[in-house]
Amino acid sequence: MKPLQIRLLTLSTLVLATALFRLVPHWPNFTPVAALALFGAATFERKWIGLVAPFAAMLLSDALIGFHGSMGAVYISFGLTWLLGLWALQRPTAGRIAIASLTSSILFFLVTNFAVWYGSSYYPQTAAGLMTCYAAGLAFYNGTSFFLNGVMGDLFFSGLLFGGYYLLKQRFMVLRPARA
Repeated sequence: MKPLQIRLLTLSTLVLATALFRLVPHWPNFTPVAALALFGAATFERKWIGLVAPFAAMLLSDALIGFHGSMGAVYISFGLTWLLGLWALQRPTAGRIAIASLTSSILFFLVTNFAVWYGSSYYPQTAAGLMTCYAAGLAFYNGTSFFLNGVMGDLFFSGLLFGGYYLLKQRFMVLRPARA
């Protein structure tokens, strides 16, 4: 097997295994979604595969979990997070990964809560209604912080993916890109 194929198989396996975490019980919004997008953007040599592989893994896990009405907003935020990863993680460092993870948490929050507000009968279709929706989104689930869980999940899974892959590259030379 060629080095590029080994890297692709390793990266795809990491992405699929991480996406499957969504199937085990976890805190609300503590998921690997943003980390998968960032990791895909930063690590796959063929950037389009870095979008398709995590997107397909998410779609597979969503098919098992079940779809819901705001899936479009989740996938839009995933795509925007992937674009963020392309731009911010051309040379990943721990600091850049942490900042991109935090930014992706905010992006996810803004996009998905905008989708809740837009066309909703719960909130007036005004700027004040949007702000009320965002405020409600900060403490959405049983009094726990839905947003904070998202931030912690994004940081945890980004650390797990990027850190784990870094350690694998240190151990197995074949995983290092030819240009590195």
